[in-house]
Amino acid sequence: MTSVAEQIPPAADWSALDGSHQRVAVEVLRFGPLPRARLAHRLGLSPGSLTRLTRPLVDSGLLVESSSEHEARTGRPSLPLDVGPSTRRFLGMKITGDTLFAVVTDLRAQVLAEHTRPLPGTDPAAVAGAVAEVTGLLRADHADVAGLGVGIGGLVVERRDVARAHFLGWHEPVPLADMLQEATGLPAVVDNDVRALTAAEHWFGAGRGLASLLVITIGAGVGCGIVAHDRVIEGAHGGGGSIGHRPVVSSVVCEDGHRGCAQGLVSSRAITGAVAQALGRPVDYAEALRLAAEGHPAARRVVDEAAGALGVLVADIANLIDPELVILTGDGIGLADVARPALDAALEENRKAPLAPVRLDVRPFPFTEWARGAAAVAVQAHVLGRRPRR
Repeated sequence: MTSVAEQIPPAADWSALDGSHQRVAVEVLRFGPLPRARLAHRLGLSPGSLTRLTRPLVDSGLLVESSSEHEARTGRPSLPLDVGPSTRRFLGMKITGDTLFAVVTDLRAQVLAEHTRPLPGTDPAAVAGAVAEVTGLLRADHADVAGLGVGIGGLVVERRDVARAHFLGWHEPVPLADMLQEATGLPAVVDNDVRALTAAEHWFGAGRGLASLLVITIGAGVGCGIVAHDRVIEGAHGGGGSIGHRPVVSSVVCEDGHRGCAQGLVSSRAITGAVAQALGRPVDYAEALRLAAEGHPAARRVVDEAAGALGVLVADIANLIDPELVILTGDGIGLADVARPALDAALEENRKAPLAPVRLDVRPFPFTEWARGAAAVAVQAHVLGRRPRR
């Protein structure tokens, strides 16, 4: 007869865990080390049930007893539970219009190595080839790679197919996960880059322990990741979090012909274009923000209007979701630094009473953090067994 412990996979393999054992192991992964009493309380389990579930996990080495002691209610020391040491590594890659940013992480999405290189081209075969080449390079020093995650700005369906990615010129579905799995030999998942970043912050970052979270990104576009009821929201068709063309109060027309949408005011392209038009000469985003910070009237007006529109947008989405935290980031986040008063004023004015003020965390994330988000999605696929469906 097979023992209970023998039914649990080795420490490096989570794929065969059933629902109850998986729930316990994932809770320890996300929030451990945890004393047994606290773990039982978090999961709503009796001490006996927790012991029954954790014993085979500890016997198999998937969970271990941590060396630090916590005082139990009986006065006896209790050894916290943590995930067992693992050599398993995960690759995460963020793809922009011209560059591939890659990281190697451990099981908790801690970055162990980084690599950046230009894309040789933007057609699907060139992108898959670049990913495969970087994968081979990183696996030379990190042999035990369990999965690959790729974050891409576009519409991604079931973490497999890229339905659309304008910045790469992809307007027809691309089976990118299949292409990457064939090219690398690794289990591959693909996700929208903002949603992947949200997943990393939810499990391993500022949103750890929160049941609701918004991640709003500004840059060339405007994106949003949503966590509700402790899950990252994904729409029925791969969408969800598409807020760039949500209307705000303005008569400005965006590049898609929408009047008064956030994209036409808040994106770095919109701000640069408006300042350039006012000055009668080309400017880049950094110069537009610098001129505003120095008090140039036209630049100041454009930047304050953009920050005000951003405040309206954040308040609008926060009124709908009522999250515990809003993280504001993206490569255009300098807007919040230069025009924070305009952002805060619009946010306060448009937040509906009696809701509490929005808890806003403004932080710059380098592209390697976006790559870490993709690695976190690969970690989740590994430990939850959520493989992309065909």
